[in-house]
Parts: sequence; structure tokens; C-alpha cells
Amino acid sequence: MIDYRVDAEGIATIVFDMCERPMNVLNRASIAQFEENVERAVQNPQVRGVIVTATRSDFVVGADLDELRDVQSEEQAMAAAGQLARLLRRMETSGKPFVAAINGTALGGGLEICLACHHRIAADVPKAKFGFPEVTLGILPGAGGTQRLPRLIGIVKALPFLLEGRQIDVDAAKAAGLVDEVVPPSELQASAKQWLLGAHPEAAVQSWDRAGYAVASGNGLDDAVCQAVEAARTRIRAPRLHPAPKEILDCVQQGCSVSIDAGLSLELQALGRLAVSSTAKNLIRTTFYAIKETNALVGRPQGHDRRIFRKLGVLGGGMMGAGIAHVGAVAGMAVVLIDTSAELAEAGKARAVAPLAKQVAAGRMSAQEMAVVVGRITATDDFSQLSDVDMVIEAVFEDRAIKADVTRRAEAVLPVDAVYASNTTTLPISGLAKASSRPTQFVGLHFFSPVERMPLVEVIRGHETSDQTIAQAMDFVKQLRKTPILVEDGRGFYTSRVFGTYIHEGMALLAEGVDPACIERAGVDAGMPVGPLALSDELSIGLLNKIMRQTQEDLGDDYVEQPDDAVLITMSETLGRQGRKNGAGFYDYQSTGAKTLWPGLSDHFPLSVTQLSDEEVRQRLMFIQSIEAARCLEEGIVGMRDADVGSILGWSFPAALGGVVGQIDTVGLKQFVSTCDEFERRVGPRYASPRLLRDRLAAGEPLRVVSEVQHNETQQEAS
Repeated sequence: MIDYRVDAEGIATIVFDMCERPMNVLNRASIAQFEENVERAVQNPQVRGVIVTATRSDFVVGADLDELRDVQSEEQAMAAAGQLARLLRRMETSGKPFVAAINGTALGGGLEICLACHHRIAADVPKAKFGFPEVTLGILPGAGGTQRLPRLIGIVKALPFLLEGRQIDVDAAKAAGLVDEVVPPSELQASAKQWLLGAHPEAAVQSWDRAGYAVASGNGLDDAVCQAVEAARTRIRAPRLHPAPKEILDCVQQGCSVSIDAGLSLELQALGRLAVSSTAKNLIRTTFYAIKETNALVGRPQGHDRRIFRKLGVLGGGMMGAGIAHVGAVAGMAVVLIDTSAELAEAGKARAVAPLAKQVAAGRMSAQEMAVVVGRITATDDFSQLSDVDMVIEAVFEDRAIKADVTRRAEAVLPVDAVYASNTTTLPISGLAKASSRPTQFVGLHFFSPVERMPLVEVIRGHETSDQTIAQAMDFVKQLRKTPILVEDGRGFYTSRVFGTYIHEGMALLAEGVDPACIERAGVDAGMPVGPLALSDELSIGLLNKIMRQTQEDLGDDYVEQPDDAVLITMSETLGRQGRKNGAGFYDYQSTGAKTLWPGLSDHFPLSVTQLSDEEVRQRLMFIQSIEAARCLEEGIVGMRDADVGSILGWSFPAALGGVVGQIDTVGLKQFVSTCDEFERRVGPRYASPRLLRDRLAAGEPLRVVSEVQHNETQQEAS
């Protein structure tokens, strides 16, 4: 796992080589072996200096998340990190020089090892990354990262690395001062040895251990540093959900005002608090494990060979169709983009390639690379060019008749094994499949806008869609380098159905007389990207009204009036305020892009004399989403993992809450149901807790495990 050797000139080399793991990581076993070998080198009088390096393509990429996930107490977290912290301190105060020969990526604890060495030499590996990603997992570097980095490069320069999880390449690491030298990979070991052989005794003493040391560019009490720290505090988004940035700032500012040993102690205590926080548990479980499992296609039906897609047909050159054509061509597929005329098809192709031109202008793609991608897209109005495609995605208007027409025209020329997909947002797949002559090969693929940037795709199973088609559809999404979640058919599927509750509840609150500024502030404070009214403007109030009217028509007497219906009708039909695209919605929009809440809202939606508290508004906006997600679980529409992943990647639900289902466990099932019961009593039946939640509460069983088991059973029955 970790090798040790000493050469004839007294140079010891410690080599990380965790062949049993995909990458070199720090866990109880590897830290123990590392410690043993450090002591061997320090205690051996024949050893003049020590090289710390690694085999494989990376150096060390950080902590073993399997162990971090299982931490149950602050003491447990502090014990694990404290062992490494003491070991690194032992290295830098041993009196023997240590040099890090960094052969590849060094992240988190791996970079902490490098900073504890007296000299750092990195191989010139273009793909290597350096940084501290811990904040993205709700924790902080606990073995000296918040103390050594600011002492090395200055507090102000260190803050972006620690607060943003910024990762940089080897040249930027050299420029920032994270490494001292960059050499060709073939010269790495020789350069490290050469430095040790020429090192003077003082080279084995870190600058912060020398008499008279002062933190570069000022310590934690310096005026400029204090201003930078306070400015950083104001930029912490949803601080209620994200305690790590505040803890990092406190560790840096306070730790750099005392000795490094005292600073390390402060850091270790902060890590203990963060490691057991719900934020860290949720981020690790969902953003790392759940998304990783979803990308590994763990929900893919078994027993079907993987399919490679080489040619894609896209029906409709509008915004969505063009976006799908773009990602298909970027993924290496030949793409046939069809519209009702050659001119419209060419316009669609122009939309598809527009993002490429921006990449060329930004230097992220060469003109030659762009030309290759553009050459993969054929714009036409000729359906016969679909005769050899592997997949067709229909992305025309949300009109059943139009969709049925293009389905018949495409299937008339498609190969027998081609998959046909509809990129509908709300129309049930099973209904659209009635126009198909082969409904077992008909599937829903719901992309999100803008397609080139949004990572999620809903794979929607119609009533007759075969397992083989589902498997191939997931293969296709994976080939596009996107994340597929599996969803059963139904109005709104999963994401539109659940996400819609956020914007509809925002309008319901407005109708009740809640101050619109409070509504918007509550959404952002709760961790959503924007408030629900601003989001309604972005999506288009007119479109939301159209969907509402279509649903009324489809359901007829079964339609139940919703509390936001009147708001949509007033804004869209009475006032003509359709949203951002026409410059007027819940907000007024300036030509500069600035926006302000429309003052006229109070004329049409008067403020109530008694206002709700910010906390209650936050709860209503967030809990309504989890209630609807729980209904989806109960109905077998989606599984727990896909529900959480879909909410985070699909509409940026706060990952710190674990996702839309994870929020229930974070709040606590008993507290969540109790709060929703009170909302149901005061607001209405939309807050009624599904039987799934009440059954789990009565049984004292965790929602997370049971909901996933239930969904698996439902999926098996459906198959």
C-alpha cells in the first residue's frame, strides 16, 4: 500500500501505491502505514532526507469518503484527522528535510501532505489538479490546510481555495505558490533527490517555525485581512445551510493570529463539528455517492447489452431541438436535424452551433475542432434521411396532434431497431405512444434548458416501453455525458411535477397577501437559486398559464382549482404581464438587465394585515416540494436516490439538505409531518402527508431505506 526504501546516499522514499483502490486516498490503514514509514525515516540516522511521492496517475486525492461517511461523533472525526495532523507536524519539525515529489493530482489531504513538506516539486502533468475541495462536502481541511496555506501564500490569496473549493492546474499552482518547482515527469524523482542532497540544515525548518515569522500580507488581525474576511462572510450563500465557510473563515482569521499549533487545534475542533453536521452527511451521501451511482447506471435494467449510438435524428430545430443536436454532435454522433422547411432546419443548426463559437472565442476550443463538430450536423426537411439513425428525439411543440404527425412520418422510414423518444415536458408518454406503431420502443427523454449546460435527463417509461428500450435510452444519455434518472409515466413526470410546487406555492403566498419581497427572500435564504416569483418570470407566466389551461381542458370536471390559478389568470390574461421575455412579470426589467419587483403587485394582491414569519414562508416553499416528492415515491413514479439526484441536478434544490427527499430526514420525519399537519389545517389539503410518511413514522423506520425498497418492488412489478 505504501512502500519505503532508502538508497545508498541516505535518501528515503515513501511511495503511496494503493493498488486496491481506484486512487490513493487517506484512511485509517494508509495513514497508519504512512506514519510508520515517516518514523522509520526520522529515526534512522543514515537517512539524510525524505521524498514523499506516489505511483499511478495521481498523488493523493484526499480522505476516504467511505470512512468519513461513517463518522458518528465529533471525537471520532477529530481522532482520525488528528492522527494525520500530528504526523504532518512530526514531519516538518523532525529536523530532516521532506520534499513532495508530486506526480499528479493532489487534493485535500494529499495537498496537506505536500504543504507539510519543506519543498514541493510537481511533475508537468496537464491534467493534474491542486486544491481543497472539502468545502463542497460541507467540511474543511482538517490536517492543516486552513493554517499552512494562508501562512504560505497569504490569507487573502488562500481564501478562494478554501471557500470555493477551487482547483487549479500545475502551472497555476506554481504561480500561486502552492509548489516550488515544475519539472518534466521523467525528471521528478531526480529533481527531488537533488534538492535533498543540496539542502542546508535550515531547509528542514518551515518558515512559520522560524523566529520572527509573520504571515505574508498580514495576519488575521490586519485591517486589510479583516476587510477581506468580512467581505467573504457577506458572500456566503444560505449560511443557515452551509456552516463550513464560516468555520473556515474563523479558522483562518483566528488561527493565523496565534501559533501554528494553536491554529491546528482550532482547525481540528471545527472539523469535528462539521463532520457530524447534517450538511456534510447530506452532501457526501447525495452529491458524491448518489450522483456517482446514478452516473454508473445502477438503475439500468439488467440483461441487455450496452448500445453505442452513432447517428441521431432530431425533430424540431427550436431551442430544445437545437440544444439536443448540439450535445449529440459534441458527443461524436452524426446528427440529422429536421424541421418543416430547409430554412427552419438551417436556422436550428445555427442555434445548435452558436455555443461552439462562444467556446472558440473564449479559447476553450479551436476553430478546427468546431468545424469537425459542425460537420456532424445535417439540417434538412427530408424525413428519409432518418433511414439509418439509431435514435430519434422529437422536440416539436407541446401539441399532441403535431407530435403524432411527426411520429408517424419518422417511423415510416426508421430502422427496425431504432429508439424513438419524445422530449415532452408535461404530456404523458403513454398517450403520445398511441401514435406509434412500435410503442415498446417509445420512451420519454426530458432534457432541461439550456441543454448544453444542464446535466440531467429524465428517462420516462411509458406503459408499453420495454426494459431493453429503457436500458438503451440510459446508454444514450450516458453517451451524451449527462446523468439519467428513471421515472415512471404520469402528468408532469417527476421533475416538472415536484419543481412546479415551488413556483405555485410562491404565487399562492402572494394571493394570501404575503409581502412579495418576503417570498423572494425566503426562497433564496432557504437555498434555492432564486425566489419563486423571479423563477416564474424566467419560465414565463404566460407558459405557466397555458399549461394550467391545458390541464383544465384535459381533466375536465376532475380538475381541482389551485390557489395560484387566479394569480396566473390575473397576471397573464388580465394584465398581459407574461414574464421576463416581454419585460414585464412579477418584476419590471430594465434594458441593463436589472430587475425590481413590480410596484403594482400590491394593487392586485393586497398585503395581509398579519404577515407570516420568514421561517414559515421558507418552510412552506421547501416542504411543499418534499410532500409532492413523497407522493411520487408512494406512487412508484421515482426512487429515492433518483428523486434526490433529480432535484439537485434538475432544479438546483439545496444539496445541503440532501435533496428533496433528503430534506425530510434532515428535518426529522416526526417534525416534518407535524409541521405539514399544521399547514394542512391552516392552508389546505395540498400539505397532507402521504400514507408512506405516516406509515414510516408509525413504524419508527427511516424513510430513506424503505422508500428505495418500495420503489424497487414497484419497478419489478411494472416489469
